[in-house]
Parts: sequence; C-alpha cells; structure tokens
Amino acid sequence: MLSARGGTVRRLLHVDGRPAVVGASQPAADRVCFAARADTRSDAEYAISRLRFALGVDDDLRPFHERFCDDPMLGPLLRRDATRRTRRRPEPFEALAWAICGQLIEFQRAAAIQRRIVARFGRRCPQTGLRDVPDAARVAALAPAELEALDLSGPRAITLVRAAREVASGRVDLYDGDHEAGWRRLRAIHGIGAWTLEVLALQGQGRLDQLPAGDLAYLKLVGRLTSRDPRTRVAEAGVRAFFAPYEPWAGLAGEYVLAAAGRGLAITPPARAGTRSSTRRPRPVRG
Repeated sequence: MLSARGGTVRRLLHVDGRPAVVGASQPAADRVCFAARADTRSDAEYAISRLRFALGVDDDLRPFHERFCDDPMLGPLLRRDATRRTRRRPEPFEALAWAICGQLIEFQRAAAIQRRIVARFGRRCPQTGLRDVPDAARVAALAPAELEALDLSGPRAITLVRAAREVASGRVDLYDGDHEAGWRRLRAIHGIGAWTLEVLALQGQGRLDQLPAGDLAYLKLVGRLTSRDPRTRVAEAGVRAFFAPYEPWAGLAGEYVLAAAGRGLAITPPARAGTRSSTRRPRPVRG
C-alpha cells in the first residue's frame, strides 16, 4: 500500500516476485523526483515506471485543457487546479481487485477489507515494513472462504478469485493495448459489470475516456447539478449523457467535478449536457 511521510510517498512493488521499494517526492512545484531500491537496475526502473504511472506525471493533458479552458463547467475548475492528475493504482490487477471489493458498499468498509487482504496475504518488506498488494497468482490460489473471513461477501469473494485466475493464467492481459478484449473476457464472469471494468480502466490502465458512471457519487452529483435538488439522483444513463460532451476525457472530467464538489466549490452544469433528472432514487449499478 502507498505510504506518505514527510512529503515523500513510498510503495513496495514486486517484479516477477522480486521486491522493489520505490518512492517519489516533489522538491519544487514543477519537479518530481523518483528513486527505487531493488535487486537489479531493471527492476528499479520498472518500479519507477509503475509509480510514475500511478501518479500520472507523464500524462500530457494539454489537449484536454486547451479544449475545455472556456467551458462553463470545467473552465473555472481547470484554472483553480491546473495540475490535477488522476490518481491510479501502480498495477492494473490491484485496481481490478479493489473495484470488486468496493462493489455496492461504502468506501470505509471497502478500504478496511482491502487493508485486511494486504495484511493477511500481501508480502512485507522487513527493512521498511511496507506491504505489497497480493498479486493475481496469490489471489487465484485462495479459497473464496478465506476472503469471506475478511468481511468480503461470498459472491464477491468468488468473483475476485475467478478474475484473479483469468489474469494469473494469462487468459486476460491487463497490460495489453487491446484493453477491450480483456474487458470482454472479464465481463463474462458473474459479478463483473460496467462499473468494475470502468474503475479498472480508469485507475489501472490509464484510460481517461472511461467513466464509472454507475458510482453512487456520480448518480447523486449529477442529479443535484441538473435539478438543484440535493435529494435527486439520476440513472447511470443520465451520468453518461451529462459527461458525453467531454469525451474522450469523460473520466478525467468526472474526477475534476467530483473533486470540486468535495471541496464545496460552485459548479455550473453545461446546458448542452441534456441530462434528464428525476426525484426517483434508482439503485446504483455497481457491478
């Protein structure tokens, strides 16, 4: 798990089973420094590349900013927070596993389950005390009951083990450029739906075009913005319609709006979004 202390973030990763401790700090506003300790230089370089990915430092977002700098909703948010990046997971399987753990439960409970999984099945660095998230092969070897004992529901435990087996066997390549092929295979697993795959895509594969539209936070936020009634929620289709004008950066646009709402900033919804709101409260689609 990512550790932050004294302005430095650190993470234990594994490269073909070999440990690598990687860290990053920001000594100046326009500079981020990375360092890693591993058995080989290539392992250290790989660990640095994964942390760079997780922090999004190599993302070129100039086209996004240039296109939407005058947008009535995003323009003011971009000017307030021009350096925002999508915070991602260093490895895509971690994003997939945590998405499955987070289906239809509150964030705090999901985070507690994740910590238990890491403590029970993750690998620990004796020098730093850092722990890594168990990889697909480790999770694939588990019995679902072992995950249930950590408060993961039975159906989700089965889903997680099945997904891990697909990844560990090589039948699903989460790094392959043909992400859609992997998504189709994962979608065939009972318990994996659009929301899970969109979280994987956005947080694990760097796909800024993917928006987890079924997330309850989006259903509530878009309902409030389009109706000015805090009790209103929209259906998943309404969220997609709201962010459709921001394709192919819908996922990044969504994160900007969520972050602004979390800070209590004023948000002007785009008139062209065409989202129909309702006072009905549909159950969030998060599978």
